[in-house]
Amino acid sequence: MDFALSEEQEAICAAVGSICEGFDDAYWAERDRDGVFPHDFYKAMADGGWLGICTAEAQGGSGLGITEAALMMRTISESGAGMTGASAVHINIFGLNPVAVFGTDEQRERMIRPMAAGREKACFAVTEPNTGLNTTQLKLQAKKQGDKYVVNGQKVWISTAQEADMILLLARTTPLDEVKKATHGLSLFYTRFDRDKIRVREIEKMGRKAVDSNELFFEDFEIPQADLIGEEGRGFEYILHGMNPERILIAAEGIGLGMLAVKRAAKYANERIVFNRPIGQNQGIQHPLAKCWAELEAAWMMVLAAAWQYDQGLPCGAAANAAKYLAGEAGFTACETAVMTHGGFGYAKEYHVERYLREVLIPRIAPISPQLCLSYLAERVLGLPKSY
Repeated sequence: MDFALSEEQEAICAAVGSICEGFDDAYWAERDRDGVFPHDFYKAMADGGWLGICTAEAQGGSGLGITEAALMMRTISESGAGMTGASAVHINIFGLNPVAVFGTDEQRERMIRPMAAGREKACFAVTEPNTGLNTTQLKLQAKKQGDKYVVNGQKVWISTAQEADMILLLARTTPLDEVKKATHGLSLFYTRFDRDKIRVREIEKMGRKAVDSNELFFEDFEIPQADLIGEEGRGFEYILHGMNPERILIAAEGIGLGMLAVKRAAKYANERIVFNRPIGQNQGIQHPLAKCWAELEAAWMMVLAAAWQYDQGLPCGAAANAAKYLAGEAGFTACETAVMTHGGFGYAKEYHVERYLREVLIPRIAPISPQLCLSYLAERVLGLPKSY
C-alpha cells in the first residue's frame, strides 16, 4: 500500500492553494457578514479550469477522479474558505454525474460543458418539506403534456437557487399509488431555471450566509422533453450515481475545516500567555487538540479509501458513508475544541473559529444525517434488520 500523494496530486493541492491565497480571512468574514455570493472566487476557480476537475475531457474537463476532487475540496476548505468556499463550487464537481452517465451525447455537450467552464451555475432540487430523506415519497409532479412536462409543487433546502441558471430536478411523473415500487415513477430533468414559474424564498440560517438555501415553489413550470435525463420513471436510480461522490467530497470539506480549526487553535495556544506560561503547555489544552488531529487524520484515510474505491469502479457505499460519518463528527469536535481553546475570544468573530463552528454543522447534517450513515452501515455491512 502506498499512502503518498502522486506528483500530480501534490501539484493540484499547490495550484488550488495558490488560488485560495488570494482570498484571505477578511474576504470570507465579509462574505459571512454581507451574504454576497463569492463570485470572484468562483471565477478564479473557473479561470483555472478547476470546476471541471471530474468532467470528461470530451466536455472540456480534466477527466480526473473523485480522489483528486477530494484533495481540491479539502484544500479549499482548509484555506480559510470553509464551507462557504467549498459550497460555492461543490455542485460543479459532482452534480451532473447522472447526466454524464445516463444522458445522450447531445445532452452531455449541451449541459456539462457550460458547468465545467463556469459559464452556468446550477442547483440540485430533490428534498421536499414533508419527505426529508425519504426520497421515494416525493410529491412534486411533472405531468407529460405533448412534448413537454408541466411541474407543480414545492422543494426545500435547495442551495444556490438565487444564483442558478439551471436546475437538476427530481420529480414524480407517475403517481405513487400507480407504481409497483416506491422507487419507480420518479424522473430526472436538467433544464433552464425559469424565475417566472419558480418562486424562490431564501431560508435564513446560522452559517454559510453567502451560499443561499431556499424554498422553491413551482407553478406550471414547463420542461421540454429534450431535458429529460435517461428514461422516464428511473430518476431515483440515476441520482444514486451522484450520492457516494457527494458524501466523499463533503467529508473532505469537513476534514479541511476541522484541520484549519486545529491549526488556528494550536497557534493561539502557543501565543496566549496565562499565569506566565503559554496555555498550550497545559495538557488540558494539548490533549483535546491532539485527539482532534488524530480523529481527523483517521477520517481522512477513510475518505481516500472511499474515493479510491469509487475511482476504481468498486462498490464504495460503505466506505463513503463511513467517511461522511467520521468526517462530520471529527470536524465538528475539532471546531468546537478550537472555540473552547480560545476561551472567551473563541466567541469573537475576530478569531474566525466561531464561523468554523457554525459552518461545520453542514457536513455533519448534510447531505445525510449521521444516524442514517450508521443505519446504512448496520444494515449493509453488519447484516442487521432495516430499522426504518
